[in-house]
Parts: sequence; C-alpha cells; structure tokens
Amino acid sequence: MPTFTAPDGTRLAYHVHGSGDPVVCVPGGPADSRYLGDLGGLSAHRRLIVLDLRGTGRSGVPEDTSSYRCDRLVEDVEALREHLGLARIDLLAHSAGANLATQYAARYPDRVRRLALITPGTRAVGVVVTGESRRELARLRKGEAWFPEAFAALEAITEGTGSDWDAISPFFHGRWDDAARRHQAAARPDNPDAVTLFAADGAFDPPATRAALTTWRSPVLLLAGEFDLNSPPRSVAEFAELVPGATLVVQRGAGHYPWLDDADRFVATTAAFLA
Repeated sequence: MPTFTAPDGTRLAYHVHGSGDPVVCVPGGPADSRYLGDLGGLSAHRRLIVLDLRGTGRSGVPEDTSSYRCDRLVEDVEALREHLGLARIDLLAHSAGANLATQYAARYPDRVRRLALITPGTRAVGVVVTGESRRELARLRKGEAWFPEAFAALEAITEGTGSDWDAISPFFHGRWDDAARRHQAAARPDNPDAVTLFAADGAFDPPATRAALTTWRSPVLLLAGEFDLNSPPRSVAEFAELVPGATLVVQRGAGHYPWLDDADRFVATTAAFLA
C-alpha cells in the first residue's frame, strides 16, 4: 500500500482504485476509509486516491494527538497533493471529511480544481442541524417496520436522555437491509481519540471559512441524500447557498451513503461533475 510522510513525520497511507485522472478522496468519521470502497463504481471513470486519515486504517498514530484536529488535518491533504506531484487536485469528501475538504479549499483555493462534497458535514461553515429538523426528516420513514424503535431512540438522543446510536442506524440508509447493516458496521469509527479531537476547540472558524468561500470560483458539487439524518437536504442547501455557483443535488431515496443506495445514479451524477 502506498504511503507518504505528513509534515510532522506521521506516516500516512492511501488506497488507489481504478485508473485515469486522479481524484483525492477524504473519508468521514474519522473512520477507516474502507467503507468508501470504490464509491459504487466511480473508479470506472476516475482513479480514486483514498486517504486513510491519521490514526485510522493503515495510517500511523501521531505522537501529538492534538494533530487530529480538523484544521490541522488540512496539511495532511496538502502533503498528499505534493506527494502525488499534482499542481491542482479534484477533491471529493464524504460526511465529516467535507469539513476538512472545505477548510483545505479555503486555505489553498488555487490548488483545488473541483470540489465534490458528498452528504457533507457542515460544522466548518457554521450551519447547524437542529433536533427538530432531524425529527421532521425521520418522520418521512414512518412506514418502515423499524421506525418505532428507531424514532424512540432518536427522540431520546435529541432530548439528551439516551445514547443508543446503533438503534438509529436505519435512518442513515435508503434501504435497511443486510448490505446496509454490513456497511454500517464497516463505517463505524474505531479510534475514539481521532473522533473526539477532530472537533476540539479551534478546529473550526466558520466566519473565516465562509468568507473564503464567497470568493470561490471553481466548480463545487454538494450532494445530499433525501433521507439523510446526518446531513439533511435542507442543511446541505444552506451550505450550497454560501458558495457562488455551487451545484446542489438531492439524490432521491438515498441516505448518508448514496453510492450504496443507488450506485448508478450516484456515479452518473458525480462522474459528470468531475468530467
């Protein structure tokens, strides 16, 4: 597996899927990037360079755990760009990884050619997802057999009286079947420090990031899942409004992992944007 060295000496790994022009891919979590796979077959169109964030997957654990902070991870992406010998990169990020990619684009605008944010986290730009907006979206699934138990767990989490995150897993998928259950398990972070410290104090500066995005002129895609409780379409639309000329797509029937729910539709949309 190919590796490179981050500025602080941590050895980082990445996976390569497919051939052709490269797209640097940043996972969410922070979790082992294996849950991305080849993004539903996107590797048939582009060469995917999928980064294992520090402390996850095959990447090394840093000596300084404060380097797990999102804004500091920006320099890992820049080190990967330099390692690949690319003047500019097409950058794709999923979920929490979108906070990292957005900050990278704000810090290094001339080094990003296209930016694709898939069911993106919105903390980097200060868009808040409310408990009521999640409840409203969750009620769209009330006809599902699993709904009563999952919604009760969601209510308890929202009210601060419960923490059964596994019970609300169905809300993150367009179909709650065996494939979704396996994928949910694979996407679960296994490094508590990497998760907790990713959003430590100072990790985000929304006013500065928003200001940088107002002058952004490169193409940006924000893709939301119709049923995604993590990144509701309304919040992703609010994010899109911050970026001049951004393209917003809501994939029907999809949850937080749109390449799993409808690979053909996801690949068609994303490949067309990156072409």
